[in-house]
Formats: sequence, structure tokens, C-alpha cells
Amino acid sequence: MDASSVALSRIGLAGLAVMGQNLALNIAEKGFPISVYNRTASKPPRSVIILVKAGAPVDQTIATLSEYMAPGDCIIDGGNEWYENTERRMREASDRGILYLGMGVSGGEEGARHGPSLMPGGSFQAYENIKDVLHKVAAQVDDGPCVTYIGEGGSGNFVKMVHNGIEYGDMQLISEAYDVLKHVGGLSNEELAEIFDEWNRGELESFLIEITADIFKVKDEHGEGELVDKILDKTGMKGTGKWTVQQAAELSVAAPTIAASLDCRYLSGLKEERENASAILKEAGMKDEVGTVKMSGVDKKRLIDDVRQALYASKICSYAQGMNLLRAKSVEKGWNLNFGELARIWKGGCIIRAVFLDRIKRAYQRNPNLASLVVDPEFAREMVQRQAAWRRVVGLAISAGISTPGMCASLAYFDTYRRARLPANLVQAQRDLFGAHTYERIDRPGSFHTEWTKLARNSKTGVGALN
Repeated sequence: MDASSVALSRIGLAGLAVMGQNLALNIAEKGFPISVYNRTASKPPRSVIILVKAGAPVDQTIATLSEYMAPGDCIIDGGNEWYENTERRMREASDRGILYLGMGVSGGEEGARHGPSLMPGGSFQAYENIKDVLHKVAAQVDDGPCVTYIGEGGSGNFVKMVHNGIEYGDMQLISEAYDVLKHVGGLSNEELAEIFDEWNRGELESFLIEITADIFKVKDEHGEGELVDKILDKTGMKGTGKWTVQQAAELSVAAPTIAASLDCRYLSGLKEERENASAILKEAGMKDEVGTVKMSGVDKKRLIDDVRQALYASKICSYAQGMNLLRAKSVEKGWNLNFGELARIWKGGCIIRAVFLDRIKRAYQRNPNLASLVVDPEFAREMVQRQAAWRRVVGLAISAGISTPGMCASLAYFDTYRRARLPANLVQAQRDLFGAHTYERIDRPGSFHTEWTKLARNSKTGVGALN
């Protein structure tokens, strides 16, 4: 009951047993505003969801709420919070007997209203207390509500953070597909809208592809053409993408596609510098290669199909990186994350929701210990089938002077991961030469150190080669 309705009440009723409840309802039903009071607090534990800005505002809100909460009650933080802050707050709440959940919420404005994807982690008892509510409120898909108990500690926040990192990668890859189709293929916004609509009926069917098609259709109410062409090319960010890349580095997990998407957001912010660089390099003789490629005559139909395949293959690599980061953290923290279940709850409600996630779910159901999505038999076949198109798109973009850092990062990740032997042997030799870091051999066990410089100078073969 809000403050205005309390102020207008004609009558108050104390005592909410069976008779009191029904009499209060009768009075209210007859049109008389009524305020009610009960001597004893409600028996079930109370759960309070907070959605405030991460950091100090959360601590302030918790401090205020805690004064009115009893042992067994629960606080649920639904913001994009750093997982270690959640773990600290869990310990502090526990000292007061209060339960705590850090719950990732994805879906934006529309998801919050009609059904988001929910990622609650922390107290299992707290989850049980509110499970029935979360199951009804969450987005619903063919295999259940898009919510599950993620795990202990700050796991819910961490999973949401990585979800956002994958989202960064997805959005970057889509923008690169748009860039190539527009500037190499010469496609209009109307054609782009049709292409993305068509893609959304196939293997790329997803929320982000769907909204991209819609964006190309919107006219500018303040001038000619479509609104998308009038938007300043500077991308904002809230910090979860940066956290994802930092955690990948901390855990020694390669996440180059997500890192590339973050770098591109940083570079997009240098609008004036980029404009100056463009002018200076043009003056220095840099030619507009894009126009040259257009004039040479590109097979549009083939380009469109190639870009579709390149986008799909790049996405597999990006999701593989995100899932591998989650696995590394799960092992470190003992969270025992269920990757198939994570893919399932991302199928609806959230920003990265896609049909493709059902196939990721099945991949982890086939093999819960899958080293990487890239080596799942189904995805492996698809990567091999699409690699030629993928290489054509990246090669064409490089020739045209168009940066495709996300697609390039995904392709480099794929090519590095699939090679049984890498040039890391030379790097190890260099490390041993200047830092005596030692190295291992492929033909015998143990650690070795070599006096490289002395041996090289004494080597007649080496001298002969120099001559």
C-alpha cells in the first residue's frame, strides 16, 4: 500500500487472523480505504530484491534494509556487481543471520517486464525461498524457465559478467559483418535489413540479429535516409566487458574475440584522433582501398553467404572462449558450474539468446568435460565446412583496408588451437637465452638450460652461414 492510500484511509484494523483478514477485505470491497496492522511479524522469511548502481550504493541500501530484517530473511542483489563484492556482502549478511543472493539479470527493459534470464548464486536456502517466484518471472523456453541455481558465492554475478563479455563479442562480430557488406558489397540499409531478416530465419536466429534487422529499417525523423547512418560512432560501456578480459588474463585463459571487442570500443571513443589520423595518412599517400574493391566487382550473393558463414564460425570461437573462462573459474572456486544448464537458461530472455544455444547445451550434455566447443563433433564439422568462407571474408576485408578484429581474432584462435605444434619452441629458446628460464624437450624428460650465445659464437656452422 503506498503512502497516499495510507493517508486517505478512513479506518484501521489491528489483528489479521481469519476474522480480521476477512473483515478488512469486506470494508475495502465496499469502497472504504483501510489500513491494517498485525501484532506479530509474518512467519515466512522475507526476500528483498535490490537493483541499484553497483558499488557503494549497494552497501548503503543493504545497511538500511538490514535494520528492518530478521534472521532467515534474504537480500537479492540483481545488479551487475563484481563477484568478490557479492562474496564479501554474503559474509557480512551471514553475521546478522541474513541470507544473500547475487543474481545476474539479463534481458534489458523488455526482459525485465516480460521475462528475463536469471542467474542467482549464493545461498541455496535463499534460492529455495524464492524459487517459485523466479520460475514464474523468468523467460520461458521449450525446456523450462530461464533460471537455475548457478552455484555458491559470487558465481551468479560471475556468470552474468561472462555473459556480457560474450555479448560484447557478438555485437562486435555483427558490426564487422555490417561493415564488410556495406563497404565491400556496397549494400544499402534496405538490403541489409532483408539480409539480417533472412539470417534470423536460419542458424543465426537470435535476438541480436533480429534487432539489427529492425535498426536498418528505421528512418531518420530529422532528415533523409535511415537513422543508423546519423549515429555517432562512439561506443559506450559499463565495465563488465573489461572485467571479463581482466579475469581471462588472471586465469590464463585466451579470450581474444572478447578482448578485440573491448579494444574496438576503446578505439571508437577516439573519434577526433581517428578523424585526424585519416586526414594525415591520406595526405601521406594512403589510398581509399575500399572504393577500389567496390569497383573491381564483387559477387554480392557469394559475399553475403560467405559473411554469414564467417559470422557463425566466429561466434562459435567467441562462445568457446567464454565457456572456457567459466570452466577455469569454476575449477578455481569449486563452483561446479553446469555449462549445459547455463546455455539453456540463456536461450530466452537475455541479450545473447539464440537458437544456437540449444546446440551448445546439447554439446555439454554429450560431454560435460568438453575441452572446447571447437572440438565438439558437431561444431567441429561446421567449423571445417565454413573455414574457407571465413578466410575469404577476412582476406577480402584486409585487402579493402577494413578492420575485422573480432573475426580475425576468432580465426587466429581457431588456427592456433587446432595446430599440434606452434612456434612457441622459439619463444622458449629466447626466454632461456636471456633469462635462463629453462625449457623442456619433445624427445626426453626433464628441464634444460643451454648457453645459447656462447655456443652460437663457437659454432663454425653459424659463422659459415653468416658469410
